[in-house]
Amino acid sequence: MTMNTERQQQIRERLTALQPSRLEIIDESHLHAGHAGAEGGASHFRVVIASTQFKGLAPLARHRLVYDRLHDLIPYPIHALAIVATPT
Repeated sequence: MTMNTERQQQIRERLTALQPSRLEIIDESHLHAGHAGAEGGASHFRVVIASTQFKGLAPLARHRLVYDRLHDLIPYPIHALAIVATPT
């Protein structure tokens, strides 16, 4: 298992608390090679998540729910996180 596969699993485990009906965790680190934030092995991910827990929430509030579950991984080992969060 590669380091980023392990990080993806960490993300998945933390986000299961949101009971997602859809969850994709995409490693985009290769797109940021040479970027200062990627130095030292920090990773870039995109999370696509759908959950009933997002119903009635503004996009910023949805993102906060995701960040609340991943805060201990940011800024290292996750340097950047793109989020697409939709209600189901």
